[in-house]
Amino acid sequence: MQKKYHKKPPVVLITGAGRRIGAEIARFLHAEGMNIVLHYNQSEKAAKRLCMAFNKQRKNSAISIQADLRMIKNIELLVEETIRSWGYLDILVNNASVFAKTTIGEVNSDAWDELINTNLKAPFFLAQAASSYLAKQKGCIINIADRHAARPLRDYAVYSISKAGVVMLTQALAHELGPKVRVNAISPGSIAWPEGDNSLSMAMQKKIISRTALKRPGNAIDIAKAVLFLIQEANYITGQVITVDGGRI
Repeated sequence: MQKKYHKKPPVVLITGAGRRIGAEIARFLHAEGMNIVLHYNQSEKAAKRLCMAFNKQRKNSAISIQADLRMIKNIELLVEETIRSWGYLDILVNNASVFAKTTIGEVNSDAWDELINTNLKAPFFLAQAASSYLAKQKGCIINIADRHAARPLRDYAVYSISKAGVVMLTQALAHELGPKVRVNAISPGSIAWPEGDNSLSMAMQKKIISRTALKRPGNAIDIAKAVLFLIQEANYITGQVITVDGGRI
């Protein structure tokens, strides 16, 4: 059921919101009555289609903005466009991420930069660019980490390193931006299986699921619900990581 706010609806900026987990977070928060900024880089059709659907449901409740987050000037423009649209910002969800294999002995600087700049550098500079606006609203930042931030994935060292950085980023920003801005992270497990060159066989998927306490995969809605909890029900929680992985060992 859509929540009715006595004041203006909260404005949420979600990076990588065109597809997969980012899109589900956007749908869930929009259904709660929030206004959504759908950031995308390459998923233009999906993001614009989602934006159009939101605005049909509730007029002027969503915008979509393209930005390559590897460039700091684009990060600053993304925040500026958000403020131009609504005048304020309540929540930043750093979801955009690159998942790519980096086998030791074959890693080059381009692969390192692609992963670190997208997964770690961009969330930091987005938080920096948005912090003054979030402080005015006593808002929050939610970073999407990964269970492999704590337990590295073989052949994905740089990805694992970048997500470990997101955990430390969360803890550091919680202290730097408090008391006006809360900063937390969510660490997904088997939620959305990798695509393309990183796809897993059915046998590997079953093996991973067998290692969870709940013996089943999760869903993007599980992440979206955790995001909503951190927004609405976690006023005394900051600098923490919530792991949503079905009890995987």
